[in-house]
Amino acid sequence: MKAFVVDKYQKQGALRLADMPEPELRDNDVLVEVHAAGVNLLDSKLRDGEFKLIVPYRPPFILGHDVAGIVVRAGS
Repeated sequence: MKAFVVDKYQKQGALRLADMPEPELRDNDVLVEVHAAGVNLLDSKLRDGEFKLIVPYRPPFILGHDVAGIVVRAGS
């Protein structure tokens, strides 16, 4: 699977395209084949480290909460 990964907090050059292992699904998870993804203000603020004292994201992490696609698999 492909993902844009944030390796460190910074405004420029923070993202890199990486091959990631397919995640193991838990009971309430779904695996989505993403066809479109949005980037919103929250994503840019997380990338910049503006919320690093109050949110659980620590580099490296994957951004993205707004996606559209096809459910490939679902947990039990």
